[in-house]
Amino acid sequence: SISRTSPNLAFVPACLPPDPLDVEKLQRFVSNSKRLFVMTGAGISTESGIPDYRSEGVGLYARTDRRPIQHAEFVRSASARQRYWARNFVGWPQFSSHQPNRAHLVLRDWEKLGKLHWLVTQNVDALHAEAGSQRMTELHGCTHRVFCLDCGDHILRSELQEHFEALNPTWKAEAFGVAPDGDVFLTDEQVRSFQVPACRKCGGILKPDVTFFGDTVSREKVNFVHQRLAESDSMLVAGSSMQVYSGYRFALAAWEKQLPIAVLNIGPTRLDDFASLKLNSRCGELLPLIV
Repeated sequence: SISRTSPNLAFVPACLPPDPLDVEKLQRFVSNSKRLFVMTGAGISTESGIPDYRSEGVGLYARTDRRPIQHAEFVRSASARQRYWARNFVGWPQFSSHQPNRAHLVLRDWEKLGKLHWLVTQNVDALHAEAGSQRMTELHGCTHRVFCLDCGDHILRSELQEHFEALNPTWKAEAFGVAPDGDVFLTDEQVRSFQVPACRKCGGILKPDVTFFGDTVSREKVNFVHQRLAESDSMLVAGSSMQVYSGYRFALAAWEKQLPIAVLNIGPTRLDDFASLKLNSRCGELLPLIV
């Protein structure tokens, strides 16, 4: 059931092929786990062609001086929302066309086989859901959903794309570069005439159903994830440096519970000093070797 599609490595840092000893170590770790808790980050989706923020040489921060929008800026500034949605409108067709890679499919299969107790992803790209994972929490939400900040009404991002097109029938813009989360680079001149729809029910502000930088994950969701972690006997972190505290807190909780922690990530992470196992390989290359 594993896809044979070749990975897109444009945004994947260079690394050596998996060491057979590392494969054996991870195999033993997974085999010894009865209720495995998995947390994934942007590094699991780079092989689907989606760039991340922090990877050395190929991440957004390494390639550009661009930074993601802050929650407070989006809420208070109409011009910031116009800029965000114009760029998102241009990037959406490509971003929403990305497909799950081998790593996503392996984790789905582990769930079906009863190896995986719960999956928490820090990503907002919906690729785990598209792969078929069900025992899953999208910690930071999902770009495929949009909601109103005023009345809470939800719509699909694909539906909002149609509203954008109806409001901007002659508006065109060429994208310069690509960023995570469906963002592209546009000039201020390109953005100036872009029209942004309001909530269809109350006229309020529409926002992606994601946790922007500077915002916090809801207490209800955090408590739910802590409950799933409390039911687990080990933790695997795949494709994340764990620099964002909203995810890192669960690794700290696992460490405090003395659960074994394995980390699969290209480059250093905040867990390297206390992880039971650290592997420096591509998720889509190493995970399919685990049976």
